Amino acid sequence: MTTDIATRPRRRGFDFKDFGILGGLLAIIVYLSLSTTTFLSGQNIVNLLDQAVVIGLLAVGATLCIVSGVFDLSSSATLAVSAIAGVFLTTQFGVPMGFVLALGVGAILGTITGTMIVLTRVNSFIGSLAISIIYRGLAIVLTGGAILSVPSDQLEAFRFWALPAVGGFSGGTILFAVAALVLGFVLWGTTFGRRVYAVGGNEEAARLSGVRTPLIHISVFAINGICAAAAGMVLASRAGSAQPSMGTGMELTAIAAVVIGGTSILGGAGAVWRTVVGVIILTVIGNGFNLLRWDTTYQQVVTGVLILVAVAADAWLSRRSRRSRG
Repeated sequence: MTTDIATRPRRRGFDFKDFGILGGLLAIIVYLSLSTTTFLSGQNIVNLLDQAVVIGLLAVGATLCIVSGVFDLSSSATLAVSAIAGVFLTTQFGVPMGFVLALGVGAILGTITGTMIVLTRVNSFIGSLAISIIYRGLAIVLTGGAILSVPSDQLEAFRFWALPAVGGFSGGTILFAVAALVLGFVLWGTTFGRRVYAVGGNEEAARLSGVRTPLIHISVFAINGICAAAAGMVLASRAGSAQPSMGTGMELTAIAAVVIGGTSILGGAGAVWRTVVGVIILTVIGNGFNLLRWDTTYQQVVTGVLILVAVAADAWLSRRSRRSRG
């Protein structure tokens, strides 16, 4: 009788990676608090969290993909197409329905991406990159390369995600918090989440245990598409418009946040809360460069070093784990 590894509870305790990322974030916060007089001000905290929203939404969606063993480089293009569709649909059906339908467009695009990856069996990194180019072309076709703006009579309502909503925090910040909590629970506390871990840890073993691995992969791409659409609507809300080039390159920053947060690029290990910490680390670093008036050119160097350290630590811990099991 075959044991279903996807239905067994999986305990993922506090480990060395957790101390590393939390300690790193704390060290940065302490340094900036002592070096500046404005870092811990209420307005700066609000601005910092607002700056984290778009990358954060992309990153929490990417976490499910990476934990399941796949990459999605089409998320920023999905962001653009969904935002363009959202602006157009807002003019037709109003702001609330436009937002909901934009999320639907993101889900459809994510499902298409996942289905194509599963059916063609190409490497998800290369396959999603190719699909990203297709989606960018679709965005240009839909707009003719022009900027699509929200009518002036709908603009104030449309900018809800960019304006203070609760306690001075923007609607986008609240949306990011809700998305992180929901996806964190889905990954941690549901059967679907355990199957995502199982597929990422050993896809063949998961398949032999009865897990429908293609459906899991398609599902995480669809969820990532919804998160990308939400990020696109936040960006569109800030500008009051959408265009084909919006969000270019953001998927790489989102993946960087996931990796810095300690999610294994090999799949099978990670958590949404770790990704949130990774997003905050990147955002705080950028905020610190601005407050200290440092040359932002070096910010890319710091980010690159963090990614390299995170990947090297993951590889070292993986080798150590294999030796201990052996």
